[in-house]
Amino acid sequence: MQAWAKDQGIEGSMLQFVADPGSELTSALGMELTHPGPVGKLGPKRSKRFGMFIDDGVIKTIEVSENANGAEDPAGDDFPESSCVDNMLKGIP
Repeated sequence: MQAWAKDQGIEGSMLQFVADPGSELTSALGMELTHPGPVGKLGPKRSKRFGMFIDDGVIKTIEVSENANGAEDPAGDDFPESSCVDNMLKGIP
């Protein structure tokens, strides 16, 4: 995860990538990708494309990139910006 953060230019910033190899957190958050299209290609236990802002252990906002703008986009590939930083900042109280 550190190498990915470095590659993406967020190393040392307030952003943090989190690994979830057993999908425990993904499942607990209800963020498991279950649509047969992506699951058929990627396999089970995959996460939806989402971002969260967590402050002191409390989820302040969570954004999921799926089926944005009414599109059939279960993996969130067509409109990933809904879970990117600019959009996330709008939802922080």
